[in-house]
Amino acid sequence: MTVDKVKASSGRPHNVIYAINAGGEAHTDSYGIHYVRDPLKGKIGTESDYGRQLLTINRVHKNDEILYQTERYHHDTFGYDLPVSGDGQYVLILKFCEVYFNGPNMKVFDVLLDRHTVVSDMDIYALVGKGTAHDEYVFFSVSRGRLYFKEKSSEIRGGKLKVEFLKGYKDNPKINAILLIKDYNEAILPRLPPLMNEYHASAADADSPDEHFNAHPQALADDDGNVIDGGEDNIVDDFMTASTDELVKPTSKQRKTSGPKQPNPYSLDDSSIMLPVFIAI
Repeated sequence: MTVDKVKASSGRPHNVIYAINAGGEAHTDSYGIHYVRDPLKGKIGTESDYGRQLLTINRVHKNDEILYQTERYHHDTFGYDLPVSGDGQYVLILKFCEVYFNGPNMKVFDVLLDRHTVVSDMDIYALVGKGTAHDEYVFFSVSRGRLYFKEKSSEIRGGKLKVEFLKGYKDNPKINAILLIKDYNEAILPRLPPLMNEYHASAADADSPDEHFNAHPQALADDDGNVIDGGEDNIVDDFMTASTDELVKPTSKQRKTSGPKQPNPYSLDDSSIMLPVFIAI
């Protein structure tokens, strides 16, 4: 894949080495970055556009929602080969969105880069909730044929790095989109707007947010910690994104009372109160 230089909002180019829309077709985003069709189509894993059932993807420009609506997942570890273009500083941007589960701790997995763990225990819902875009930034460098990530290093073979999504013990690993930029200016990197919970949103002026973005509503929970989804759930089971165990998971619903209300003790008949006294006498 050839290097694609696209202009950032400041007019300076992003040196894009690799950009793919996982599970989907080619797309050019609001930054002018062109994402190619998923190269793993028909080869490994499953491509899904289940996210299209959501009315909107929070925290992202309308034009870019498609990058978070389509995905690739697999019932085992899978990955992509990333080309490197000589020595320099790189940033790998991994795009995620939870479009199926209604609670945390349902889908958890790790991400490896050239066998180094770069993201541990990825739980998208726990980080941002359902239907909300989330990006992970992995900064690394390449020098004399070696990858350097924090205190770790490894030899680069064949001019490519492997990014892998490691199968864990909770559902299947997934990815929505991948972007690799070289010799970046961190100040102008593509970034999502900050999360806004319901309290910040209610306090903000209704006309102040950019109309193209959607604020993330804070997930609600009942007294037992069960998540109550504020949106309309699709009642059709997603056999494409859930393992056998998750297909029988309970759905989120309004909490029911545990029994009839306790009667007012002051409204009880006097005889029922005095009865123990008479027996004692």
